[in-house]
Amino acid sequence: MNQILIIYTGGTIGMMTDPRTGALKPINFEQIMENVPELERLNCRIRVHSFAEIIDSSNMNPKIWCELAELIEKNYAKVDGFVILHGSDTMAYTASALSFMLENLAKPVIFTGSQLPISAIRTDAKENLMTAIEIAKSKKHDRSRVPEVCIYFDYKLFRGNRSFKYNSVKFEAFRSPNYPILAESGVHLLFSINDIRQPPVDKPLVVHKELLNEVAVLKLYPGISPKVVETILNSDVRGIIMETFGAGNTTTDQWFIDLLKSAIDKGKVIVDISQCKVGTVELGRYETSKQLKDVGVANGYDMTFEAAVTKMMFLLSQSSDPLQVKEWLETDLRGELTISY
Repeated sequence: MNQILIIYTGGTIGMMTDPRTGALKPINFEQIMENVPELERLNCRIRVHSFAEIIDSSNMNPKIWCELAELIEKNYAKVDGFVILHGSDTMAYTASALSFMLENLAKPVIFTGSQLPISAIRTDAKENLMTAIEIAKSKKHDRSRVPEVCIYFDYKLFRGNRSFKYNSVKFEAFRSPNYPILAESGVHLLFSINDIRQPPVDKPLVVHKELLNEVAVLKLYPGISPKVVETILNSDVRGIIMETFGAGNTTTDQWFIDLLKSAIDKGKVIVDISQCKVGTVELGRYETSKQLKDVGVANGYDMTFEAAVTKMMFLLSQSSDPLQVKEWLETDLRGELTISY
């Protein structure tokens, strides 16, 4: 019988309304189980690890991501898959980070949560939890159907590092516009076999347990001042996520290009991702991005913001060579980007 480890970190799924105050307060996993008696009917053994201190997802950080990676490493040989209960607000960041930290992953790591507490009458928590477990234990020819870090929400399974939360009021909280969904839940579970990433054959899991958060974000807007750009580029960081317009375009003002070049010459790594949720960066296609390519800005292609931030943290921990980090940023490591040209 398959074994699944549920890791309970916190989030709305594990909240209950305090009858005295009307505020939401965290509950323990035993209380979650009481609200989902159907779990006993699943054909698998469920093990549970609850964080000693339940975490609001707004308080997520690289230290906790490393704890999750260590938990998975410790239990990897003992179970067939993992389900991580997590607040939805930063779920895409955690899923993206773990996708980079878990090299050669051959078992499912499925993140899920809910928009309403599990005790609410109209909650989405029960379906999300039940189906996440079903996916985590699903096998074909004794191999996991989805050996990836994923997010399951509202009947859809997304690649974790391709997803972002786009809606805080609907059950359909996540989207993945630049990559197809990996599975869909209806009367049957339908897997998109050709879109699921397969692990290297006979390579052991390698767990990376270090991330460097020496990362800043430069989001461009019309009229941004040299002082603002200079302050961000000269901050005490090694990597900068630059959110640009359209297909990766920026102002061509010489002061801006000079500041980018100066930062790169000092050893900082700058990656260009688009503010658009759909589409890809195409450095050099337009005059407004050609100079970026010329001065050494990395092409982020169609990476989500969440994937770009966590990939930068991961790569900075792997190498002190800016050129090596730039090369890896432009390489598809875990299915996080599509090289379009």
